[in-house]
Amino acid sequence: MPEKLMNVTLITGFLLMGFPDDQVLQSLYAAFFSLVYLEALMGNLLIITLTTIDQHLQTPMYFLLKNLSLIDICYISVTVPKSIMNYLTNSHSISFVGCASQVFLVIVFAGTEFALLLVMSYDRYVAICCPLHYEAIMNRGICVQMVTASWFSGCVYGSIHVAGTFSVHFCDSNIVHQFFCDIPSLLTLACSGEQILEYVFIIVSCCFAFVCFSFMVASYVYIVSTVLRIPSSQGRFKTFSTCMPHLTVVTLFLSSGFIPVPDSPHLVDFLVSVFYSVLPPSLNPIICSLRNKEIKAAVMRFLWKLSHYTFYEEEQ
Repeated sequence: MPEKLMNVTLITGFLLMGFPDDQVLQSLYAAFFSLVYLEALMGNLLIITLTTIDQHLQTPMYFLLKNLSLIDICYISVTVPKSIMNYLTNSHSISFVGCASQVFLVIVFAGTEFALLLVMSYDRYVAICCPLHYEAIMNRGICVQMVTASWFSGCVYGSIHVAGTFSVHFCDSNIVHQFFCDIPSLLTLACSGEQILEYVFIIVSCCFAFVCFSFMVASYVYIVSTVLRIPSSQGRFKTFSTCMPHLTVVTLFLSSGFIPVPDSPHLVDFLVSVFYSVLPPSLNPIICSLRNKEIKAAVMRFLWKLSHYTFYEEEQ
């Protein structure tokens, strides 16, 4: 039987060609990325600062929120600064190691965020369904252990996928039609038939993610049933409103990560990748603080202290 020959190319780097060719559109995208990145940094750093220094926010919920903000800063910092730098320097290249690092870190932070959202749903379940035992169950040690487990699961998740993606041989081209190295774009460059291992990893990962999502849904089934037993409508609204930021963040994260785009043009792929890699880290701080009275009060206390400190320095 004749062997099927493949044009295997030794890849030492990739070209990130996600931005449109039009110079005006490139400028608009770069400006948009810069503004969104700045907003994400400022919003998440503000939440980290407030939940660290404000004594009223030293609860398990805000400890988890602080870690979510840290993950969001790391998540968006893996891809956006590099894409902005590529535009400013008119360079589209990224090394093989740099590309593998991007894949690893994006998956690590995305996996860690998903695991942390599961922990946060458990926190809301304990707070509403077992309020008398909340402090005992969600003590500082348990919270640290669950956050550590979230980071560990993200690292395992990232290691598996970077191994599966870069175990293939790349044929013919090194052009990635994205603004960062993502797994679907890289798999399109792989030689025919070599993507099976990574596809298996993706299927297994999706099954595991579905199990975790099922636990999240079960938590909210118990939460809703508990809330419905509260006699007053005001009490029901007040109790369930503590879950709304988490529910909104989960909806945004999952909807952005599971948008089917089969055989889509490069522009659609680009917009979808922006949706799942840029919008969640930038919108999460807004979602978590917009309807949260404690965060708003902490901001006012922080600004009051800052203004008094500035006035005191000027007097000196």
